[in-house]
This record gives sequence, C-alpha cells and structure tokens, in this order.
Amino acid sequence: MKYENAQNVLPEDVIELIQQYADGQYLYIPRKHENKKAWGESSGTRVCLRNRNKEILMRYNQGESIKDLTKQYYLTEQSIRRIIRNEKEVV
Repeated sequence: MKYENAQNVLPEDVIELIQQYADGQYLYIPRKHENKKAWGESSGTRVCLRNRNKEILMRYNQGESIKDLTKQYYLTEQSIRRIIRNEKEVV
C-alpha cells in the first residue's frame, strides 16, 4: 500500500480537525464495507488456488494417489484430502 499525503487529498479544515486528534501520526483509513475486496481477489491468488484445487480433484478422480499428489503439489495428505472433500462439495 502506498502512503498518500493528506494535503493532496483532504480539504484543509478536515486536516486541521484530524490534527487535533492525531497530530503527526500515521493513520489507516479502512475501506467502506461495500468496497472491500475478498482475499486474493486483487492479486489473482484466489483464482490460481481455485484452478489448482480443481486440478487436484481431477487427477485424484483419474486415479492418482493422495501420496503422489502430496509430492506434486508440496502439500500434506491432510491438505490434499481437505481439498478433494471441498471440491467434491462444490461440483
């Protein structure tokens, strides 16, 4: 996240009001609830993991063992089993 100088964004009277409470401190102003993005939405991580999980289920359904999948995807057996279970629920 990039910091923005308040003087470039806010009117002077708002800056003076904020200075009464937090003079010289860094503030985080959260997004409005309706503007929040879900985890991984901006970076594409969510889509990447979704595709990986679909691929794991497909390979499992084609007969690959859980042990082989753990080696290919560097995940624990428990994680592979959870992914398979969750993907079956989605399909």
